Amino acid sequence: MPRTAPDVIRVIATNRKASHDFFIHERMEAALVLVGSEVKSLRDAKVTVADGWVEIRKGQAFLHGIQINEYPQANRWQHDVGRVRKLLMHKHEIDKLGTKTTQKGFTLIPLSVYFKGSRVKVELGLVTHKKH
Repeated sequence: MPRTAPDVIRVIATNRKASHDFFIHERMEAALVLVGSEVKSLRDAKVTVADGWVEIRKGQAFLHGIQINEYPQANRWQHDVGRVRKLLMHKHEIDKLGTKTTQKGFTLIPLSVYFKGSRVKVELGLVTHKKH
C-alpha cells in the first residue's frame, strides 16, 4: 500500500451548520486518538460531526458528541459509536483555549474531520452563538 504524502488533505466530514448557527472567531487543528475500527470507518466516511463539542478538563481536551459508525468487518473488536475521544494538542494551546472557553458565550466545536497524510485531524472552531 503506497504511503500518502504528509501534505495531502482529504476531507471526511464537515459541520455545515456551524457557519450558519455560529460566529467563528478562531480556527485550529488537533489530532484525534482513535482505535483501529474507527480509522477504518472514517476511511468509508461514516462519521457525523454536527452535534460535536469540546470539553477541556484537567489540562486535556476531549471531543464529545461525534458519532463514528461501526465498521462491519471488525466483528468483536468493535468500538463504541458515541464514545468521548481525546484530542492531541500542545499544552499551551489547550491552556489558551481553556481560558477562552471559560469566558461568557464562547464554545469550542469541530468544524471538519479530515485525513492529513495518514493521520486523522479535526479542525476546531472557537465560536459564539448567533442571536436570532
